[in-house]
Amino acid sequence: MTASDGLDYAPGELERDATFYVAGHRGLVGSAVVRKLQASGFENVVGKSSAELDLKNRDAVFAYMAEIKPKYVVLAAAKVGGILANSTYPVDFLSDNIRIQTNVLDAAVANDVERVAFLGSSCIYPKFAEQPIREDSLLTGHLEPTNDAYAIAKIAGILQTQAVRRQYGLPWISAMPTNLYGPNDNFSPNGSHVLPALIRRYDEAAKSGAPTVTNWGTGTPRREFLHSDDMADAVLHLMEHYDGPEQVNVGTGSDVTIREIAETIGGVVGFTGETEWDTSKPDGTPQKLLDVSKLADAGWTAQISLEEGLERTVAWYRDHVDNIRQ
Repeated sequence: MTASDGLDYAPGELERDATFYVAGHRGLVGSAVVRKLQASGFENVVGKSSAELDLKNRDAVFAYMAEIKPKYVVLAAAKVGGILANSTYPVDFLSDNIRIQTNVLDAAVANDVERVAFLGSSCIYPKFAEQPIREDSLLTGHLEPTNDAYAIAKIAGILQTQAVRRQYGLPWISAMPTNLYGPNDNFSPNGSHVLPALIRRYDEAAKSGAPTVTNWGTGTPRREFLHSDDMADAVLHLMEHYDGPEQVNVGTGSDVTIREIAETIGGVVGFTGETEWDTSKPDGTPQKLLDVSKLADAGWTAQISLEEGLERTVAWYRDHVDNIRQ
């Protein structure tokens, strides 16, 4: 099997009856990928929960991969969290993610998996990368200290995917999404990313009639947000239309301030109080806007507006608030 290094090579439509393993199939991204694959006619989409298969257990991962013999794999499994979790438990985020990635990718090589999409995060890029961030900004500067351990793990995954291409000639790819949100997100107070944390905070304040909501930082950092269903659509599109060693940014190409997104969420949930900002807490990276030119060249653009995506996510959160991840 020989891989091309350019956009001119299209792998073509994936076989709908082949075994397709989604690692992390119950998470925010993985569950969206499963929904997309099933809606697109894939007949044999498989996955195991973390309780059923610990991806940090190398022998278990190899045994499972040998059992199911997938033709395609999306690696969406990861230990994830917001600023607080990343800065408090850097060892966990580095060690767990490297083990998960290495086990799944090594097992995929051992079982001749034809096509793999490794999913990372925009936090791989330098803290002060030129905006919007191009793919070639990788490894050109210092990382954001509050999530550098997670970022290093994801960078390792990109490099392993590239190494597989060089050593084995397999057409594996990497995709780096911007900030994602949607169904099955982590809405816990201490472990979630900014958008689900804000949804929970404002919804609880609206329901309780609280006069104020307090958010971390100054509210001035700018962030780009992509709905998980758009991400899933992009993943399948790239697997069928892109083959190159460089990771592909996946985003909308536009951003908003944290203050603006907080105000929008407050409006969606019906919060009528005041928002205060705890400036003693960290802001994180000043701006993270991805250059999505490579993605556009591959033929894909985001379809779900931020307003529509927020309304859908808030509705899902309210329907599942009693049994969401804590």
